[in-house]
Amino acid sequence: MTPLNRHTCRRLKKLRQTPTVWEGDRYPLQQAIASESPFGPEQVSDCVLWVDGSNASIRAMEMVNSEVGHEAVVRVLLRAMEAPSSNAEPTCPQRILVRSRELQFFLRGVLQDLDITVEYAEDLPIVDEILHSLESYLDSKHPHLPPTYAEPLMDTAMQIWHDAPWAYLDEEKIIAVHLHDPENDPDVETLYLSFLGMLGVEFGVLMYRSQESLKTFRQRVLALSDSSPELLEEAFLQQDCLFLTFETSPHLSAPSQSSLQPYSVALQPGETLDQSDVSPEFGNLHPLEGMRPNLYEEEAQVLLVALNALHRFFQTYQETLKKEEFPEITAQYHIDSPDEGRSGAIEVQIATMPQLARELGSMVVSEAAGAEPQGEPTIFSMPILSTEMVPSGTLSQIGYLPWEMLVTLRASTKMHQAASNPYPTDADGFPIVLLQTSRPKAMKLMDAVQDSGGLNGIGFTAETDTFNPGSYDLGLLQTRDGMFHVFGEYEGPTHARARQKWDERCRMTQGCCGLIIAKGVTGAARGNPSLKDMLALFEVRSLLPKDLGFSALRLMPYLGSE
Repeated sequence: MTPLNRHTCRRLKKLRQTPTVWEGDRYPLQQAIASESPFGPEQVSDCVLWVDGSNASIRAMEMVNSEVGHEAVVRVLLRAMEAPSSNAEPTCPQRILVRSRELQFFLRGVLQDLDITVEYAEDLPIVDEILHSLESYLDSKHPHLPPTYAEPLMDTAMQIWHDAPWAYLDEEKIIAVHLHDPENDPDVETLYLSFLGMLGVEFGVLMYRSQESLKTFRQRVLALSDSSPELLEEAFLQQDCLFLTFETSPHLSAPSQSSLQPYSVALQPGETLDQSDVSPEFGNLHPLEGMRPNLYEEEAQVLLVALNALHRFFQTYQETLKKEEFPEITAQYHIDSPDEGRSGAIEVQIATMPQLARELGSMVVSEAAGAEPQGEPTIFSMPILSTEMVPSGTLSQIGYLPWEMLVTLRASTKMHQAASNPYPTDADGFPIVLLQTSRPKAMKLMDAVQDSGGLNGIGFTAETDTFNPGSYDLGLLQTRDGMFHVFGEYEGPTHARARQKWDERCRMTQGCCGLIIAKGVTGAARGNPSLKDMLALFEVRSLLPKDLGFSALRLMPYLGSE
């Protein structure tokens, strides 16, 4: 047992002690709750709960891995004292009740200097009532996918992932899927499919229930392109469609510290991911429902049939669809009904819609022609982001280089682009982005930058994921031919602090920063390259958001022209 340190004890003794009795428990979660835990349903989780018995209020609650020790219970207890989750003021209880003898003895040892009595109780009625209510609530929640269709839908979604239609179809190239069940339903249901992913950022399929919804959304976004994110969000929620998107989560390991000080790490967005790194997500959008991250049985049936037919379509016509001109193709399939209570096969006709693609493209041209030449750029006049120049598998780091190391690197590197103007060296180091890959790929990247006239600057642009709330940054290189190239995606509090330090150092260098291209990504130097591994140094401008010419990007269908 590790006792509380004396500083913590003195801090806790300053809290007002009230004549209350708290109940605490560590409860093994049932499956309904475990599926909501941060550790995933495949790992068993416990719920640590601390309740003020005087008013039955929850002071603190946290899910913890079942393998961690009683220390986790103490951490949650200290939070209940100093930073309760309710509106209650920070206080200490007079007595604590737990129903584990082992936990009782552990807490007695830890809290011995705080004048808190720890007692054993066979029953904890308030804790039991709260946990029972939580279980009942989670049991009543509708599953993300109907159990009968969950596995077939996930398998079929992964087939679409491997088909990767976004590699050759942008969001304007619509494919219509007509479903007809002649033996059970005389109606024909049609979905109009638009594909996300050509920018290498968000991958998925939007399945509109009508052409009107597709066109209306496009027109609204065009009209609101200079508007607030809230209005764009509202336009997004006005769509009438089913959706399949793919969550990607490359496994990253932070490099060790060295003279090159990294503090934010990401992989090139185009990096090839294992199937275990991809998670299909299904849902529904409707003007009156908003976004619903689950499917009901009838929706799951429609989606399963449509995706099965779409996979067969791609298997046959993939090479034809890769042609620059969107071809006119119609194909017919018979797909077994996923509903065991219905007989026969469902007839599915899949047809490309070149005329609709031209109509959607003309909306962008018309909007651009009528746009004012002055003012902020719209999302349709923004330059296209390229993900091709930075090689797949590249490790990117944002950090700084000690000034003495920068001087040495200027003389030793194979390629050096000097700063156009002198800059101060008052910061604690020179802000840099490091791109580390294999030697052949590094040389190819250096050639690509040189062929583009050199490097103009480095910047970050905030991006909002409409399907998964939260923002993150795209790291961008601008070459002197005006093109922007994505070198990494960053999110979370670690990167937020990293961006703050990056911005501070760039202000102190009057906007000067650097790009280092290094080899050794697969060896012992991964994430920690030495001077001999660094092949190129570019001293360039730090680009502010206004310099980039992008407004905040949103992960919804990209509506730019080809």
